[in-house]
Amino acid sequence: MTIRQLKLGANLNGVGNSISFWRHPSIPTDASVSLEFYKQQALKAEEGKFDLLFIADGLYINEKSNPHFLNRFEPLTLLSALAAVTTNIGLVATLSTSYSEPFTVARQFASIDKLSGGRAGWNVVTSPLEGSALNFGKGEHPQHSLRYEIAEEHVEVVKGLWDSWEDDAFVGDKAAGVFFDPSKLHTLHHQGKHFSVQGPLNIARSKQGHPVIFQAGSSESGRDLAARTADAIYTAHETLEEASAFYQDVKGRAASYGRKPEELLIFPGIGPIVGRTEEEAERKYREIAELVSIDQALNYLGRYFDHFNFSQFPLDEPFPDIGDLGSNSFRSTTDKIKQEAREQGLTLREVALRASTPRTSFIGTPERVSDLIQEWFEEGAADGFNVRTVVPNGLADFVDLVVPILQARGLYRTEYESDTLRGNLGLPVPANRYAAQNLAKAVHEA
Repeated sequence: MTIRQLKLGANLNGVGNSISFWRHPSIPTDASVSLEFYKQQALKAEEGKFDLLFIADGLYINEKSNPHFLNRFEPLTLLSALAAVTTNIGLVATLSTSYSEPFTVARQFASIDKLSGGRAGWNVVTSPLEGSALNFGKGEHPQHSLRYEIAEEHVEVVKGLWDSWEDDAFVGDKAAGVFFDPSKLHTLHHQGKHFSVQGPLNIARSKQGHPVIFQAGSSESGRDLAARTADAIYTAHETLEEASAFYQDVKGRAASYGRKPEELLIFPGIGPIVGRTEEEAERKYREIAELVSIDQALNYLGRYFDHFNFSQFPLDEPFPDIGDLGSNSFRSTTDKIKQEAREQGLTLREVALRASTPRTSFIGTPERVSDLIQEWFEEGAADGFNVRTVVPNGLADFVDLVVPILQARGLYRTEYESDTLRGNLGLPVPANRYAAQNLAKAVHEA
């Protein structure tokens, strides 16, 4: 019997998702465009036997954007470089279905998959920021429900293109002069509502079959898309109860679509702050929190609401009633911000500071952080965690101090099981659809 073990991803983000992270003396100001910085982080994560690296992305900036967003690598380009210096760890990147063509996406991720020997993953997003449309000549930014409709068809097309070649199509018989078997090349001929793509794709499948599909939406539309199409989900919850409810909901949806719940992995994002003592962990948090001004915090909060200007409201009065603002951007996040402000009676100042420098519950000694991870994992709130760095040396602290405890408890691997991302995540290799059809036909006729 296979023992269920924890999965871990490292969210690498240069000068950080925090607006103040870059100001810390130990953080290189060019970290977001430093290959050396990313190589060090990637190798540290691989030392800790992490399943994957994750590189997030966005398509619109303005002068109020986070420092990391203003000057950063395009994720797939970065992952190509990291593929060359790593061996086992998975390589996952965000790419938008709202502003990309399926053929290009299929080709790019299939190439990363081949370059890395089967370690690629695609985080499917729908681009929440309205301003993204301005960079692509697409007119109006699609409404939330339409973005997910487009995304579903987009993923369907990409998966179809990834099956253009059966696994044994390239014969390479030099004596006979046969490079490939034409019967094992398949043209997609997709004609849909949003895309028209003929195919075939001009690169074969890797040994993991398809790149692993991640999805990051937690709205109703996002949950449904993930339950139907994803292999894994990135999500964000502050309490065990919230995470458990989400876990049960999405696993149930997957089952309703005829999928095995264990074939859809759920990765809540956490920003652990680890200290050898509780006091040391708290000091690390304060060092970052104290670098944030209220003006910066308001800008950070505004990004979630299409860069809305919150400075027009009094800071120390209840969070303003802004109606449906944010419903067409980061919907699940903005709904949660408004709900918590209302239920807890928070002021605008409190909401902004919480959003810009959230105080994670995963803070404290290595034993405390390990206890929380174990509790969430064993209580059915997570299959793994997407670990982001929120304080300097946060990833190294986690690898050096928390991972050994998780290993000693039998919760986490001591060696990689595989050299593919699917292999390490325990996900099956998807059969080529055409080979599967031919096999089924042959069995039926036998």
